[in-house]
This record gives sequence, C-alpha cells and structure tokens, in this order.
Amino acid sequence: MDNSLLAAVWAGFGSIGCLLSARTLIHWFQLESYQFPGYFRTLRRQGIRGWIPGVLMCVSFLAASFLLRLMRGKLPEWAGCILTGLLLVAAGAAISEALKKQKAKKPLNFTPRIRRLYAVCFVLWTLLLLTVFRTGAPLFPFCAFLPLALPLWTALGGLLAWPIEKGISEAYFRDAQRILRGREDLIKIGITGSWGKTSVKFILGELLSVRFPTLVTPASFNTPMGVTKVIRTMLEPGHRVFVAEMGARHVGDIREMCRLVHPTMGLLTSVGPQHLDTFHTQERITKTKYELMDAIPEGGTCFFSDDDGIVYGLWEKTEKEKYLAGLRPERDDVWAENIQVSSSGSRFLLCTKDEKTECETELLGELNIRNIMLSAAVCYRLGMSGKEIAAGIRRLKPVAHRLELKRNPSGITVLDDAFNSNIQGAEQAFQTLRQFSGKRIVVTPGMVELGDREEEMNYQFGLKMADCCDAAILVGRQRSVKIREGLQAKGFPEEKIHIVGSLNEAAELLKTMAGAGDCILFENDLPDNYSEV
Repeated sequence: MDNSLLAAVWAGFGSIGCLLSARTLIHWFQLESYQFPGYFRTLRRQGIRGWIPGVLMCVSFLAASFLLRLMRGKLPEWAGCILTGLLLVAAGAAISEALKKQKAKKPLNFTPRIRRLYAVCFVLWTLLLLTVFRTGAPLFPFCAFLPLALPLWTALGGLLAWPIEKGISEAYFRDAQRILRGREDLIKIGITGSWGKTSVKFILGELLSVRFPTLVTPASFNTPMGVTKVIRTMLEPGHRVFVAEMGARHVGDIREMCRLVHPTMGLLTSVGPQHLDTFHTQERITKTKYELMDAIPEGGTCFFSDDDGIVYGLWEKTEKEKYLAGLRPERDDVWAENIQVSSSGSRFLLCTKDEKTECETELLGELNIRNIMLSAAVCYRLGMSGKEIAAGIRRLKPVAHRLELKRNPSGITVLDDAFNSNIQGAEQAFQTLRQFSGKRIVVTPGMVELGDREEEMNYQFGLKMADCCDAAILVGRQRSVKIREGLQAKGFPEEKIHIVGSLNEAAELLKTMAGAGDCILFENDLPDNYSEV
C-alpha cells in the first residue's frame, strides 16, 4: 500500500480517536452556546480536567508508535497501520467513557450543528496529522504530541465551522422572519429578565389559552436559533398568540431576538446580577434587558414587574403605553392582596382599579404571585375578564425545578428549586421552607455566573439560609467556602453544616439525615461545566 495512503488511513483513525476523547470539550463548547469567551472561561475554571483528554491521547499515540515499531517486519505495513489505528480509536472511546460525567443535567445533544462541528474537527485533525508526515518529520512520534493541544484544536474547529453555521442560521432566521411577516393576525409577545422569564412564559401561556390559541416557546428555548426552530416547526395557522422567551448573555442579544420576532408586547420580569461574567457590569445588563422595550413599536405595550428597584426605574422612564404589576396597590395597575401561602399552594385577591377577583393556585411563594400579576396584566390588556384569568390561575402547575413541591412516598417533602440561580428567588424559597414542620434541610451549591460579585453574593446566600433551615448540605468544597462563612456569621451550628463533593454524595448523606415529616429544599444546581468533580 502506498505510504501516502497509509498515512491518510492512520491519520483518519487518529483523528477519530481524538474526536472521541474530546467529547467533554465539545460538550462544554455546546453548553457555552458555542461562544469562545465562555468556552475558554470553562477551560480555566476546570483547570487540569480540560487537558486530561489530550494528555491521555498523547500517551495513546506514543504507545501506538512504539507498538508499530515492534511489529515492523512481523506484519505487513498496512496491517500494522490499521491495527494501531484501531487501538487509537479504542483509546479515544475509553477516554470518552472514563471522563463522561454520569447523569449529566444537560447532556451533549447531537444536533445537526454538533454533527457538523464533529465533521469539521475530523477534517482539521486529519490534515494536522497528515501535514506532519508531508513535511518530512517522523509521523508517529511527532504526531503523539499534537493531542496535547486538544482543547485549542477544538476551539479552532469551532472557529472554522463558524462561517458555515452563520450561513445556515441566517437562512433559517430569514425563513422564520418570513413566516411571522405573513401572520398579521398574530399577537407577538416577548419576555425577558434576569430571572423569572421562563416561569412567566408558562404562566402567561396558560392564562391566555383560556381564550386564545397560544404557542409559547418550550423548555428554555430562548436563543435566536431556538426560537427560529419553534417558529418554523411549531407555529400553526390556528395560533393567535405567540410568546417568546428572550435570553441574553451579551449586549445585543435581546436586540437580535427582537429582529426575529418583532414583538408588539414586551414583559420585563427582573434585572439583576445574572451573567456578570459575560456582561461585566450591572449597567450593561440593564441596557440589554431594556432592548426589548426599545424594540416595542409605537402602539405596542410594555409590562413591568414592580420590584421597587431597577425595573421600577425603567417603568418610570418608559414613554410608550405601559403597565406595572406587583404588590403595591398605591401605584401598580395590577396587584395582589390578602396573600395566603401554605404548603398546598397560594390564595390571594387579583386586583385592578375596577375589580377584585379571588384566586387560588398550586404555585408557592411570593415570587410566583408576582409572576402571576405580570401575566394577568397582559391578559387584562388583551380584553380578558378577571373571571377568565382566575380560571387560568387555577389550572397553573409548578414549572419543573422551579419551587416545585414533591411528596416522597417515604413521607419526606421535597421543594425542588434546582433551576433557580438568583438571591431573590433563593430568599423566596427559604421563606417557603420556613412554613414546613419537621427537620428542614437545604441542599445547594450556591450561585454561579456572577463574575466578581460571586463570592459576595454567596456570602449573602449563606446569611439568608441560616434562618430557615436546621441543616445545610453544601455541594462543592471550593465553591461552598463563602456560603459557609455566611452561615457561621449568623451563628448557624458548625455541626449542622455538611460539605460534599457532588450531588450524589449529598443524596447518600440525606439517607442518613431525613425521615418522614422532614422537608428538603434543593436550591440551585450547577451546570455541568461548573462542576468541581
């Protein structure tokens, strides 16, 4: 067999091995929405873990090179090449399996984009291996050191794939715009905020569906490509309202979403220090969230959740038609009175200047009541009556992992607030936990993506937790330091603080701590690319 062909075959096998071993790196790239700054931040945060796949593949290449030399003269050259190539593939698969996080909260999703990234990386790494051969260097020993830079080669593959993805996404984007332009009858609503937007989206969708056929973007579909897919595959002629959640990690992200949806109604749930690691300042976060209101056309309507803070200030400066919703009857357009919260749900009066309507819901916590008020304001604006809105409120079910009440067959009550990652929502969860009898246990890793304020906010997190629970299980030995300091500052008993390395360890510990009549609050959960283990 020709030497060039042998080199190409061997390089192809080696590239496949590298691809398999780089699964964790590609997963991180996907978790960071294919953004290079976020990917490199994850690499820095994970430390040596990000370089282990390349080091192990380097060892595998060296072993394959040594084995090939041993077989020289004993087997045909083509057979030795294929045999060692297959060993590289097997090594890559073994590395992938060994490093793969078990039961990932958001596993690698083999979307068409990921498959294209794998294809680009395969071509890139094959060419890199072949280049070494064609420059005259000894192929096998020198190639062994190429995988050491596997995290960088992965980023380079993403960079080379970017023009392809940009062209594809822009074509889909324009097609979704065309679909919406052809639906002049469709009421288009955008929702954004530092937190609460997913909950408000589902609450609003349920309330509106009492009168209008309504489509809301599912799960956490809140990126341009996610919403584009919903428009192209799920929007039907019978829909009368389209509700789009709009997420943001960078300045301009909401503006891009509005370029797609062109909403005539906009909801702002909250503004706070979420994603400070990408925004860097609170001012940039505020500016980005307000991009939604800037995009609402004349004749459109803006809705704000009254937070006595930044959102209220944005409501004050807005000159378009606007509504304020919250718990302040002296200034809000829609508000709640006589709130009664128990372990079985909430009761309250839904109030406007014209009427008061009794409501009840399974949802827990004052924050959920505020979310309902914001959603109700939109319903009133669209002509729904208090009676219709109350009917929708009765149908509301807890959103998964957002202060979701679960009853364990063993008699343990679980409050699942794992998707929360802000101090305000955590405080609401702590207040809800106080209403339960028995031993009250909090399991939490604290909060992430808060940039330079992360330690300060986790200290405050510990302070607020101290008054609501009887025991605290902190996940992550490094990240829990400031939470522990906050607990200690409030005099929380040291023997009631338990530090574990993973959620699995926490689950094992809970088996020895909790029993019938006790309540466990799971507050926040780290993304896979933030795990310390």
